[in-house]
Amino acid sequence: MGKYEALAKDIVANVGGKENVISVINCITRLRFKLRDEKKANTDVLKKMDGVVTVMQSGGQYQVVIGNHVPEVRADVDAVLGVLDTSPADSAQKGNLFDQFVELISGIFQPILAPLAAAGMIKGVNAILSFALGQSFQSSATYAVFNAMGDGLFLFLPIFIGYTSMKKFNGSPFVGMMIAAALVYPGFVDGTVAKIFAESGGLSLFGIPFSVPTAGYGSSVMPIIAITAFAAFLEHQLKKIIPDVVKLFLTPFFTAIISIPLGFLVIGPVMNLASDALGKGLLALQGFNPIIFGLVLGFAWQVLVMFGLHWAIVPFAIIALAKGEPTALLIAASVASFAQTGAVGAVMLKTKDKRLRELAIPAFISGWFGVTEPAIYGITLPKKRPFWISCIVSGILSAVAMALGIKAYTMGALGIFSFTSNITLTGEVSGAIKMMIVSAVAVIAGFVVTYLVGFEDDVIDNPSPDKKFNKQKTNKETIGSPLEGKVIPLSQVKDAAFSAGVMGKGAAIEPTLGEVHAPFDGMIMILFPTKHAVGLISSEGTELLIHIGIDTVQLEGKYFESFVKQGQSVKKGDLLLKFDIERIQNAGYSTQVPIIVTNTQDYMDILVTNQSTIHQNEVLLTAVNAQTTELVANPV
Repeated sequence: MGKYEALAKDIVANVGGKENVISVINCITRLRFKLRDEKKANTDVLKKMDGVVTVMQSGGQYQVVIGNHVPEVRADVDAVLGVLDTSPADSAQKGNLFDQFVELISGIFQPILAPLAAAGMIKGVNAILSFALGQSFQSSATYAVFNAMGDGLFLFLPIFIGYTSMKKFNGSPFVGMMIAAALVYPGFVDGTVAKIFAESGGLSLFGIPFSVPTAGYGSSVMPIIAITAFAAFLEHQLKKIIPDVVKLFLTPFFTAIISIPLGFLVIGPVMNLASDALGKGLLALQGFNPIIFGLVLGFAWQVLVMFGLHWAIVPFAIIALAKGEPTALLIAASVASFAQTGAVGAVMLKTKDKRLRELAIPAFISGWFGVTEPAIYGITLPKKRPFWISCIVSGILSAVAMALGIKAYTMGALGIFSFTSNITLTGEVSGAIKMMIVSAVAVIAGFVVTYLVGFEDDVIDNPSPDKKFNKQKTNKETIGSPLEGKVIPLSQVKDAAFSAGVMGKGAAIEPTLGEVHAPFDGMIMILFPTKHAVGLISSEGTELLIHIGIDTVQLEGKYFESFVKQGQSVKKGDLLLKFDIERIQNAGYSTQVPIIVTNTQDYMDILVTNQSTIHQNEVLLTAVNAQTTELVANPV
């Protein structure tokens, strides 16, 4: 065993012991466990453990964030675990059924949320114009065009979902669109086909009768998801038996000619019944006592978001809106984001911790636009009291919103752009006004209560001295940009561990060229086997992590090429890695590159350039020692 033997034993013990571990892998910063029962893990103990940065649970993985020395820890963890007793069923496990459902729905809907919100905003604009201009506008061609712009996506929603769901099931996305297009064929959507054959006994396929919903499958969700799941499975089987010379066109032919009829005959009707039952169940719960429903959902919403469980609710709101039915299911989401924003504002003004304030400012700004992950992971949750205050405020005011009868009539955007969704399709704005008032009260209440109750303000007086190097540091060390592209704040990175700053301070770059160069003279501390990340240490002792993309470890080295090896000395400007931006993005991964000083605690501050775009070798970061902060301005 190595120097992390004690840490490894503690980690294994607190994830539930060897018998609870199915498998463990690691990326550049974290151990990724698959556990038989995540409830057996002592998450709170692990988070407080020396050597552990934080713990995250996502996508069926129990992630213990370590830092850039994670391979050494992994080696000792492997030694502690020995040979794992893993059954075939365990190997295929990806979390419990509910985790799998949430991950599935999230992956299908996330790519189309932005256009859904845009379509909802267009419908909101049309409603406002109708209210302001009256009947003359409603009978105009302009109204008709706007109506088509807003309703078109909802009417043909299955085609969009056909693409994303088929992709999620590892099938051919355009075959998914083909299947969906048959479901929303105009004659089935408007009912004319059913009317034509009504007198002769109704719709049938080779004599087997079937029915289509009154409004057709337009705007439906669950049927196309189920049909594409079957189609993707069928496609995989067909590819095994169809000769390569005709596989290109016979595979989609047989996939469609089998899946579409089965969809009309069996899968579609069954899924419609199931989704209607689930939707009615949620509405029944809300109808039992809307105030209690609002109180519970409002309090729990941010917790649901943290674990991705809100995806169990979002689809039913989308289904209702697609059918033209107003819903109150997402009101709690809007109220919660404003309560969270108010709480972060109080932390921002009250804290004496310079680093916490710097993190709170962008989190406060993004909260106004409905993006609360930086606030949750970076500010309120670590401080505990602000988080629970925002949950309580959200619960109370969501109950008030339910009592006032506030509903959404379209799929709106987030934050301050969400209010158009509360305007009725006839242009009545009273619901939007009520929602604005409730949201304003949520911000004020979150701010005032957090400010008065307070929180534990951890002020860092002096950073710890450098323990790794027995040499005098210079006053400051400038760190060149390892690649070129657009500079973005670390808080905007699409990974909670990075955006919350738990790995250290730094910046991120959206690259325009897939090359990574050495930002200083130093040594390669670690090069991950999948080549998606590299850790360096400079001659002055600054430890830097360069992580290409988010979750790109899952690409297993595809689209990456390395030109250095671990332990190699490098000079500033040396080529370290190359990566294919387009292919990584086409595979569904973000190419944001977090660049983090992992020994941030050894410095008084890490300053980030104020440039919006940067070229390789231009100054990106400046690491400043405590005694010389007055000498350094923001680098240019």
